[in-house]
Formats: sequence, C-alpha cells, structure tokens
Amino acid sequence: MPIQRYSINQHPIEALLTWIKSDEIAIPEIQRPFVWNAAKVRDFIDSLYNGYPVGYLIAWRNPDVRLKDGTQSAGKRILIDGQQRVMALFAALHGEQVVNKDYKRTRISIAFHPGEERFEVANAAIRRDRGWIADVSTVFAPDARIRQLVDDYCEANHVADKYDIDDRMERLRGIRNNSLGVIELNADIEVETVAEIFVRINSQGVSLNAADFAMSKMAANEQYDGHRLRKCIDYFCHLAVAPEAYSDLAKDADFASTDYFRAMEWLKNEKDDLYDPSYTDMLRVTFTSQFKRGRLEDLVALLSGRNFETRTFEEATAEEAFHTLRDGILRYMNETNFKRFVMILRSAGFVDSSLIRSQNTVNFAYILFLTLRSQGEAPEQIETLVRRWFVMSILTSRYTNSPETAFGVDIGNIARQGVSRYLDTIERAELSDAFWGVGLPQQMDTSVASSPYFNVFLASQVRGNDKGFLSRDLTVRDLLEGQWHIHHVFPRSYLQKHGFQRGRYNQIANYVMMQSEINIAIGALPPEKYFSDLWEQRRNGATHYGGITDADQLQGNLAAHCIPEGMDAASVEDYDTFLQGRRELMAAKIRAYYKTL
Repeated sequence: MPIQRYSINQHPIEALLTWIKSDEIAIPEIQRPFVWNAAKVRDFIDSLYNGYPVGYLIAWRNPDVRLKDGTQSAGKRILIDGQQRVMALFAALHGEQVVNKDYKRTRISIAFHPGEERFEVANAAIRRDRGWIADVSTVFAPDARIRQLVDDYCEANHVADKYDIDDRMERLRGIRNNSLGVIELNADIEVETVAEIFVRINSQGVSLNAADFAMSKMAANEQYDGHRLRKCIDYFCHLAVAPEAYSDLAKDADFASTDYFRAMEWLKNEKDDLYDPSYTDMLRVTFTSQFKRGRLEDLVALLSGRNFETRTFEEATAEEAFHTLRDGILRYMNETNFKRFVMILRSAGFVDSSLIRSQNTVNFAYILFLTLRSQGEAPEQIETLVRRWFVMSILTSRYTNSPETAFGVDIGNIARQGVSRYLDTIERAELSDAFWGVGLPQQMDTSVASSPYFNVFLASQVRGNDKGFLSRDLTVRDLLEGQWHIHHVFPRSYLQKHGFQRGRYNQIANYVMMQSEINIAIGALPPEKYFSDLWEQRRNGATHYGGITDADQLQGNLAAHCIPEGMDAASVEDYDTFLQGRRELMAAKIRAYYKTL
C-alpha cells in the first residue's frame, strides 16, 4: 500500500493569519512581490463571503535538524502555494500595506455595499457614497463594534430595518472563521517531488523550480539571517533592472542598515543592461562557484541541513551552507567583480543584450570569472579565459540542454584539471578543423536572425571595429548601440519578385548590418547592378550607396562583411552559391576572431 506523503486539514482563516504573524508558517515570497491586482482581491473576498471554494494552501515542513547538543529541532512550515491569497487577506481584512510589482508599498481597499451585498475596489466615488463601507478592514478591526457600525450605517442611509444589515455585516465579519484547506507535505519529500505535487494540485499549473525552493528556505530562516539574504537577492535583481527603485528600497529600514544593502548601493547609478540577472541566475552562479556543484536541488538540501555523507539533517551543515552562500552572494554583488565581468563580455564584442540568447552561457562565464578571481589568476589571463569560454559555449550550445548537469561536469573538471587545460581539451574535441570548415557553415544555414552564430559574427565585427556594410564612418558597434536594423545583401523584394519564400530570402548569410538610408537607396536592385555602381562610384566620386569612394576602403569593407568576389555579376541564379560562399567566409572570420580572444 503506497505511503501517503501529505496531510489535509481545515483551519480557520483567522488561525492561519495568526500563525503567519507568529512565524509558525513562513511565507517564502516565491511569487514575489504581491502580483494580484485590486480587482482580483475583490473577487477573492467576494468568493469567501458567498462560501465559494477558493482552493488549498500548500505548506512544506522543513526537516527536523540535529542541534549541536544532540537534540532535534522541529522544522518550520513553509507556505509553498497560497502567498497571494494570504496577502490578499492581510491587505483587505487587516488593512496591511503590500509591496507591489514595482516594489512600492501600497494599500488595497475593498468596499462593501451591505444593501446590495456587493464588493468593489474603493475609489473616490465610492468613498463619497454613504451606501458603501469604503474599507472592509474597519469591520475587522479589533476594536470594531458591529452594532455601532450597523447603527451608523442605517442612520446615514435611512434604513428602517436594521436586521438585514446586521445579518450581512455579521456574515462579512464571519469570513475570518471560514476554513481554508491546508495540504501539508512531509518533510522528507525531495524537492523534485514537491514541485511535481505543486503542479498537479495547482489548477493554474504554475511551475516552481529549485531556485524557488531555495528562496523559500532562506525566507524561513532567521537564525542564520536567511530572510535578509533572500531579500538581498531579490532587491539586487530588481535594482539591476530598475535602478530608480533604490529610494523606495532604501525605505526598508531593517534591510537598509545591512551589509547586503551597502554592497548593492552602486546599482542606483548603473545603467548597463547587458547582464540583468534573475534570482535564479544569481543563485545558480553563486551556488556553483561557491559549492562546486551544478544542481540547485543540492542547495535546497544543504540549506535544510542535509549532510550528504551521513544522510542526516544537521544544524552545523545548515549553518555552514548559509555562511558559504552569504559569502558567495557578496562576491557576486561586488561592484568590481560585476563590472569587470561585464567589461570582459563587452571586450569580446557583445555590446548589446540582443546578442546574448543564453543566460546560462553568461552565468557560467561569471562562475568562471569568480573562480579564477578566487584562485588569484592574473587579470589578463582571466580576461582571455573568460572570453574564450564564453564564445566557445555559444558556438557549441554548451548550456542549451540540461544546463545544471553541464555546470556540474564543467566545474568539477575545472577543479581537477585547471581551466586552461580543460578548455584546451574542449577546443580540440569540439572546435576542430571540421567544425570550422564544415560544421559551422552548416549551422549557419538558417533564417533565424537571432541565431547565436550570427550574433558571434556580429561580435567579431565589433571586436574588429568594422564599419557597417558600405558605411564610411559608422561602425557595426555604432549601429548595434543605436536604432539598428538588419538588411539583405540580395534585397528581399528582389528575391520575392523571383518567387523566393520567407525561409529562403531570410538567411543569416544574406544579412548585413547596414544603415537604413543605404538600404533604401539600394531598394530592390539586383546585386549585379548596385555592386557595379559601387565600383563605378570609386572612379567618378559619386556616392549612391554610402560614402565610400576609395577602392581599398571599399574592398576592405566587403571583406569585413565576408562578401564573396564577383558580386558585380551576381544574378538570382547565383543566390545559393553566394549563400554557401558567404557562410564559409563568415565561419573563417569567426575562427580568426576566436583566436584573438
């Protein structure tokens, strides 16, 4: 007979709120911050008033841990699902402020019309209307007297029969005695199983990952400052995207006095958005660089106190894990570390976030940077190794599938072999002559403009300080950092006129970074026409397409964009030959670029 790994109990709403206030149940803020709008809070209170089902809360008990004196400490329950409903109750019934998606504290006031038994979000018109109780929290206030509220309401609205109003006010106040179902998961359930249970039970099918559970473990821990550490991660990621939120976050007086907040103050003036990490990214980088492991489920276990050798839960293990994680988070946030790392990405030619498709590729590059920094490697050696590893990872799609497994393998091999030796092994295996000569050109047979291979090609042009296609003055970097557009060497409308479909004319080997005005001048001209005109304008000084009139400068521009020879005689019949020739030239350029890293 299967073992039931959870229990289901009904608890009054007031009891649940009391438990949360007293920290018997911790809210991990997995769904940070409060994302329900006021209308959804209104509908939730209306459902409770009418006795409609509102779903279950899901709690997961932390495992008991062995203390230093040998005794066991009972684990605290963590609210895995139901934060939004619980916070809606605090906001509506207790008048508590909530933190909205912009990290601003705000009040949500729900109004009740006793005569019509109707709820609405309070607004100016409702507050002026005596038929409404503008804020239901007044009914739930500890010192509220229902009879007095009823009398005042009836007098203001000239209601003769108080009994209906009294019944409805009591019914409203009785919401706090309504029961909510709580599904409590056993402490010994693995993280993966908890996530599966959550998805199966939750009607919306919201997915939770190991990073969410790690955040919940931190939120439930005050002994080792876990709750502030979780807030630190959350605030850092928010400031990285919205530095203007600094003044609002600084109002959190308890947190603003911590080392964590001081460590992220530099973000208030930071406008660079090349690497804007999520809390998952931040945890993944910190965990792998500090603990030399790839699976975030292991972090959840360590924060719970799991000793992997003895397979028991011990306070000493949890304490060490929290301290190690704290040190790693501070290293991650360090202004010098973060800015130098981003500088390395930019020095490789990745000057715009649109060139980076895989966040995990960036994450492991930062793991590598932090690892090398901790080993005391010379700055120039760090720059070279991180650049090469980053570009190698993009070209080989190293972290596209099963990134945690790849992270674990790579950090383990780096620890055993050293970065230089291990990277050399990878290059010999995966970046061989066959890759550059055959594999990479084949991979570039695609119409996806955001292809990682085309992005690396653009990065190579940035690093080489190449001018835009047929541009005399503007560089590819200028175009990428401005309002840039990709255009076609064989004009799109020209190929469409000859029956080419989208997948044929939109090939990355047909793409160039070109100024819009040059593209407009070319229009739908056949390549043989406008390339002939290009060679003519170098002789007569006319500038129909761009401003280049010098022969060597024109030749250099075409070479920088890997344009095959003979384009002044190229017709639609030569299109496929052009694509293959340009793919091979682009691959050769990327190879030469890689060697400069």
